[in-house]
Amino acid sequence: MDENLNQDILDKLTKVCICTGVPRSTMKRVIREGADTLEKVQKVTGAGSGGCSGNRCTPKILQLLEEYKNGEWE
Repeated sequence: MDENLNQDILDKLTKVCICTGVPRSTMKRVIREGADTLEKVQKVTGAGSGGCSGNRCTPKILQLLEEYKNGEWE
């Protein structure tokens, strides 16, 4: 199977924000569309507004922002 297809499937299945159920695919999409800070990503996706107040998803979102900035994914 194509590696990009596998990654797309994993991104759809992997929840970055467990409390609000936001998948990695959504996070990547909003980052590609211009949400270039943690606050912008959280505002668009609702991540960080769940029971843990962002304690679980904040590091993951920051990692995705860094990966995108470094050109690790498109």
